[in-house]
Amino acid sequence: MVLDSLSENLRDTLAKVANANRVDEDLIEEIVREIQRALLQADVNVKLALQMTRSIKERALEEEPAAGASPREHVIRIVHDELVQVLGESREIELKPQTIMLVGLYGQGKTTTAGKLAQYFQQRGLQVGLVAADVHRPAAYDQLQQISDQVDAPFYGDKEAGDDDAAKIVDEGLAELRDRTDIQIVDTSGRHSLEDDLIQEMEDVFEVADPDEKILVIDATVGQQAGPQAEAFNDAVDVSGVILTKIDGSAKGGGALSAVSETGAPIVFVGTGEDLADIETFDAERFISRLLGMGDIQTLLEKAQHAVEDEDKAEETAEKILEGDFTLHELKDQMEMLSNMGPMNKIVDMIPGIGGMKQNLPKDQMAQSEEQMEQFQIIMDSMTDWEMSNPDEIKGSRLRRIATGSGCEPEDVKELLKYYEMSQRAIEGLSGDRGMQKRLMQQLDMGDLPDELGP
Repeated sequence: MVLDSLSENLRDTLAKVANANRVDEDLIEEIVREIQRALLQADVNVKLALQMTRSIKERALEEEPAAGASPREHVIRIVHDELVQVLGESREIELKPQTIMLVGLYGQGKTTTAGKLAQYFQQRGLQVGLVAADVHRPAAYDQLQQISDQVDAPFYGDKEAGDDDAAKIVDEGLAELRDRTDIQIVDTSGRHSLEDDLIQEMEDVFEVADPDEKILVIDATVGQQAGPQAEAFNDAVDVSGVILTKIDGSAKGGGALSAVSETGAPIVFVGTGEDLADIETFDAERFISRLLGMGDIQTLLEKAQHAVEDEDKAEETAEKILEGDFTLHELKDQMEMLSNMGPMNKIVDMIPGIGGMKQNLPKDQMAQSEEQMEQFQIIMDSMTDWEMSNPDEIKGSRLRRIATGSGCEPEDVKELLKYYEMSQRAIEGLSGDRGMQKRLMQQLDMGDLPDELGP
């Protein structure tokens, strides 16, 4: 989860509200102080932190709870709403043919972000091309070319280009890529500060590229300085959106988020890790829900959708499970999809009621669970198709052969079979619940229940 420290502090504070016998002025005073402390530790501007907590206090003491809401739920909702307010309006980049120009200072993560965006749009059915227009940093060409190979995207650049060739490269690159790609992403040069020659180069590139989006990339570790950066670039080239990188590992992430939002430049994506898959659209409502442990089902479903490499196979697996036909084949399919969705500690943050409990788990439990899941998949790779279809027959010599073939102990194979039996019992419970089946079929857009499963 991004901003783990802030998230943990805010969740602990809201737990006091949820567990309180009564909500009174003393409790409100206490949680306001704790929220202030949490925001300041996350580098949020002092004035902004005080302003927000003052509003929380006033609303909590003066507003009446909505119909059907308890005083505790009322206070928690106010905290959520005020945090969303701080982060400002959300804006999405449309999924359509377009040219995107990335701008920013040196070391902010523009080139890696270009690859992340390419993969993001590709997963949504769009063809993407990358243009290397950073003619000043020697490694920029090689880095973007390697990234384009990773994401299998067309690439254009000129390794021998001079310092004045950026606009020429963009002109040639777009002429080559626009006929065979939907989206062209231009990775531009940076500087150590917003100097006159950088502004002139950005203007020259803008003139030939005529981009639909000019996106500023900022490293979240700069904290509150992200605000002045965003404002300066916005004044210079009228940016249409901001991407904050490295927000996962930054103690100053709260400062960067709030500072950029204060400038009025909309945050469109956040980088949540080093892998090319670690980028998410920024939605203030969803972001704060996860921060407070309230979950984010919409993003979870989107991740699940993009983790499915073969939709027909996924639908077939789902139908088998609903029919109670659950073997190790189906278990392996489920595990592979979970692995494709990303690290488990990020996935659980999106599940309402679960993400908020994460801090109560041993710190290494998530990692151990992921390691065990990986080991289970290796064990299943060592099984024959008949064994995968008949796990109850895996005993004695079969069990020992599978353990040897997967490089583990027989006890590890038994642990997998035990996990399978638990999953099978859960599936049997689902297959007997027609109402739940119908809801799942609707959510998965699979139509009505098959006749043999009907009422």
